[in-house]
Amino acid sequence: MTGRGGGGKHRGGGGGEEPMVPRAEFRSYYGRPVLKPPVWEWKVPAYLLTGGLSAGAALLAVGADLTGRPEMRRSCRVGGFGALLASSYLLIGDLGRPLRFHHMMRVAKPSSPMSMGTWILMSYGPGCSLAGIAELVPKTWLDRTGLTTAVQWAARLGGVSAAALAPALASYTAVLLSQTAVPAWHEAHKELPFVFTGSAAASGAGLAMICAPPAEAGPARRLAVLGAATEIVAAHLIDRKPQFETSTFTLGAAHRMRKASEYLTIGGACAALTFARRSRVAAALGGLALLAGSGFQRFGTFEAGVASTKDPAYVVKPQRERLDARREAEGGT
Repeated sequence: MTGRGGGGKHRGGGGGEEPMVPRAEFRSYYGRPVLKPPVWEWKVPAYLLTGGLSAGAALLAVGADLTGRPEMRRSCRVGGFGALLASSYLLIGDLGRPLRFHHMMRVAKPSSPMSMGTWILMSYGPGCSLAGIAELVPKTWLDRTGLTTAVQWAARLGGVSAAALAPALASYTAVLLSQTAVPAWHEAHKELPFVFTGSAAASGAGLAMICAPPAEAGPARRLAVLGAATEIVAAHLIDRKPQFETSTFTLGAAHRMRKASEYLTIGGACAALTFARRSRVAAALGGLALLAGSGFQRFGTFEAGVASTKDPAYVVKPQRERLDARREAEGGT
């Protein structure tokens, strides 16, 4: 940190101390950030989106399977499997070399969100893949070989396994971000899991609303409303936090993307409550709005964290406030 003044004082005529110059502005050497901004590319927020989408779809798929909704079951299983493939590609692509992902599987560290997240993804993958692939096998071939019942049961077990791990998959990325040194993410550590879980539920419900007939998509519409409410309330709690570090959520590009997410998510939830019950077109439009809202939420959250690393004030000001508070407490005792 550079800056002149801020600490010098002189005694006035009354014997009290008065500051000679104002407090120093927050600056860093050569204008460089105090923290190194995340080197992650667009692949990371896209991974946050597809992972949450797969988790939300897995939950709906197992419910559809157990309640006799074949079209919704098929669309959620296949969609969740496709989102899982996209997540795997985005994660490995961001790592740069596929071998790095293999190395992450060599150790399990409960204290590391990255390590636990890797194992959650790898544990979730087989069940989701089995259920999705089973829906893609031609029914005529299954009938001809007599494997229909066996494949159905295998797919059901895989779906239940994936659904059991879906909440962890939907929320672990929020824990991963909040455990970094990035000020905005770290200070929002209590709310981000609810934002991401609600967003995952809304996006999975949006997929079901697009692909399944309205007669089968009742649970998806209800999940859309619940997920949207959870996401929006948690996002507003972040916006209202008094901490300086989270102010990047309400500024610039991050604010614009998160506002777009809010409008789209509210629109999708309203469609789920009204016209989507009777109109396939309205259901599809509402589902698309929910998916787009989830995407804007993830990219907006990512942008807020990056912005908080670029300005030294987001690192230095909280540190200074903590030091001042400590000095006041020590002086009072």
